[in-house]
Amino acid sequence: MKKKIEKYFDRLFPLHRSITGTGYRKSLDILSEIMPMKKIDFKTGTKVFDWKIPEEWNVTHATLKDQNNKKILDFKDNNLHLLGYSKKFKKMLSFNELKKHLYYEKKLPKAIPYITSYYKKRWGFCLSYNHFKKLNKKIKYKVDINTKFSNGKLRIGENFIKGKSNKEIIISSYLCHPSMANNELSGPLTLVFLYNELKKMNLYYSIRFVINPEGIGAISYLSRFKNKLKNNAIGGYQITCCGLNDGPVYKKTKNGNSVIDIAMQKVLQKINHKTFNFYPTGSDECRYNSLGINIMFGTFMRCRVDSYKEYHTSLDNKKIINFSNMEKNVNILKRTILFINTLNFYKSLNIDCDPFLSKRNIYSSLSKFNSFKRINKINLAFFWLNSYSDGRISTYEIAKMSKIPIKIIEIAAKILINKKLLKKL
Repeated sequence: MKKKIEKYFDRLFPLHRSITGTGYRKSLDILSEIMPMKKIDFKTGTKVFDWKIPEEWNVTHATLKDQNNKKILDFKDNNLHLLGYSKKFKKMLSFNELKKHLYYEKKLPKAIPYITSYYKKRWGFCLSYNHFKKLNKKIKYKVDINTKFSNGKLRIGENFIKGKSNKEIIISSYLCHPSMANNELSGPLTLVFLYNELKKMNLYYSIRFVINPEGIGAISYLSRFKNKLKNNAIGGYQITCCGLNDGPVYKKTKNGNSVIDIAMQKVLQKINHKTFNFYPTGSDECRYNSLGINIMFGTFMRCRVDSYKEYHTSLDNKKIINFSNMEKNVNILKRTILFINTLNFYKSLNIDCDPFLSKRNIYSSLSKFNSFKRINKINLAFFWLNSYSDGRISTYEIAKMSKIPIKIIEIAAKILINKKLLKKL
């Protein structure tokens, strides 16, 4: 698997990707060789919650030359040189006019930074600080940026493995950064090779795989399928920044103790790893965990984005990638999914308040409890199941909260099903 991952990495890395455009769609088509995808398109101008799909953006060429026609920067040499979503511009400028449109990072003087301007039209170039310092301030420079904005589409790729149950787990990653290794390609490559493993298995819960442009892509997807996903999703995992040498890093869901968290932490417990509580910045887990959506999403990584210096620069390249770890990612996520597949979810059929258990002959009509007599565990399990069985909380979670053995929880669930107070999902 490791060699196959690297082979696809090498094909994908040079392509120029953005949140729309031909490079993004070509990248999605390459990944479709491993995981066939249904293509879901959103037209330019479509309102998606509080956002709107931007125009499609494509690049013909972009160069910066000095007044003697000597090449300074060329998009063809490195696609990070062009400001993402840069508008068309062609003019001879003085250095003082030009420098307002040049972007660099002093703290990483050898790196080309990755900068975008999706929602306000401007033009610009990105270069290393060392390169910037060498520019002659006394001469003029020729800017030639040929880009095209058009009414096009934003595309999302989706695959659905149907399990025995309609309840599903969502696995998500993004595909919109040009020439990024860890921050970009480690996620979708882990996702498609995870699909390749799970497609062979007889699963109880369905698995939904989603690849989209980060941010606006997830917002678009949720705007169209919000109700369906909220009704069926147990939760999910965002896969991002998982290609480094470090051990796994897990960011919890907003709940912090959902079945999504429990399953991942159970698999990681014997592996050297780090766990963080949810924070509302990061990748698309923030969209799924947001108010109004509240689908519990954890994040699988091998570093936090704020903990590696190469993030969003040209230094995030193949040199820092560990393909063996990417293969291990697949195994960790597969084991997590298989653990969730052993769990049961129930939904209470009693709409209002507590059901009357005594009239169903499963609870004593004689109250004789005191400091020395406690409710037996089966009866106690009835109360926990009636209180928490909303279809999204598993019996494993209920057992952990109540400290009642899972076997007794399941016995109690069968009794409540027979009494038509509970249904298995």
